[in-house]
Amino acid sequence: MMRIFALLTGYGFAVAGGVTFIAYLNLFTVGFSFIKYLGFMASRPEFYLFFLGMGLIFGALYFPDQDGDEKDGENKNL
Repeated sequence: MMRIFALLTGYGFAVAGGVTFIAYLNLFTVGFSFIKYLGFMASRPEFYLFFLGMGLIFGALYFPDQDGDEKDGENKNL
């Protein structure tokens, strides 16, 4: 259950951050360089939400639960 919560929370964070990345691409039309854009984005909290969300998604998908369902290394799927 914790993995599902982490996955959905991570998805929400990643979407919030990704949408801001796309929305702030409009800064290029007013003359921002790519380096200035990255500097501006690094000062925004949504920048860090994106990477936090991606980390939560990665953790939810690739690290198993520690609930103790498998005993003595038995794999029930085989």
